[in-house]
Amino acid sequence: MSLRLLSRNSPAFKCLKFFHDWPARGFSSAASLGSVNLKGRSCLTLKDFSSDEIKRLLWVSGDLKHRIKHEKQDLPLLKGKSIAMIFEKRSTRTRMSTETGFALLGGHPCFLTSQDIHLGVNESSTDTARVLSGLCDIVLARVYSHSTLEELDKEASIPIINGLSDLYHPIQIMADFLTLQEHYGSLSGLTVSWIGDGNNILHSFMMTAAKLGVHLKIATPKGYEPEKSVIQEAERLSKEHGTQLILTSDPMEAAHGSNVLVTDTWVSMGQEEQKKKRLKDFQGYQITMQTGSVAKPDWTFLHCLPRKMEEVDDQVFYSSRSLVFPEAENRKWTIMGLMVSLLTDYVPQSPMMKF
Repeated sequence: MSLRLLSRNSPAFKCLKFFHDWPARGFSSAASLGSVNLKGRSCLTLKDFSSDEIKRLLWVSGDLKHRIKHEKQDLPLLKGKSIAMIFEKRSTRTRMSTETGFALLGGHPCFLTSQDIHLGVNESSTDTARVLSGLCDIVLARVYSHSTLEELDKEASIPIINGLSDLYHPIQIMADFLTLQEHYGSLSGLTVSWIGDGNNILHSFMMTAAKLGVHLKIATPKGYEPEKSVIQEAERLSKEHGTQLILTSDPMEAAHGSNVLVTDTWVSMGQEEQKKKRLKDFQGYQITMQTGSVAKPDWTFLHCLPRKMEEVDDQVFYSSRSLVFPEAENRKWTIMGLMVSLLTDYVPQSPMMKF
């Protein structure tokens, strides 16, 4: 039997080190996370998940990535199960990550557009939820209105996952934090600066960051602030977990001393008629190397994609500081971790399970 030594720069070595060093990274103990069970739960917003529950999801996601991608293991954890994927809004990353991830785990994904399903039109959301509950094991819905998800969840007897709504985008934020965990080696104590629109992505950051010990600095133009109710909850969470939450209209103030600069589209789907006004209102919010000059020396950049030039220039977007493509890949591993957690009693088998 031959033994092969791993290079320190190899992906497999980095992944093993990631789990080996996990206990010193500010995460909860293995005992506390080991008792977390999310089977049967829905995920409409990370507001509904505790610190330990979010950490458990990250642990499962990282574990699946290690076992499947680096160890080349076959894990048919969802064999015999199916997922209904309802898409009122188009998407590259949400569709590909969910569809390929569910299939990789042995399950059967069913993709449904507004032309395939009568959601809220010829058939009520109530009836659709009850029908799908008898035909599949879980539903991921990418919708315009968050109330649609709430109605589906109320009437369904199976888990519902928010694939995006006007209020939250939880599965994107899971990918963002897994990416930062892998890059920095820890999350607790990091400062994330959001520079852009007060939208659903930002709302999800605000419901999650403090629970992971992450400070959050937010710069939005006047009139584009986050929802007041979300701000109030984020302030409560920040106080509870001892983190900083700063809101400003000055991008450079937000970027100052930050580890991570984040932005998103300034014109979301359904806002096309507002494009001219929005581009004018967001002048000065493009992330450039000048923005990063006031951040910490190790600063990095995130964007959930698709990206437009006015949001971030090429010098930042294609630089070594940009984590956007690992971030996009991690959409797959985190949605897999979430689906496995909501549908099974899976226990991570990573080399170091003790945090």
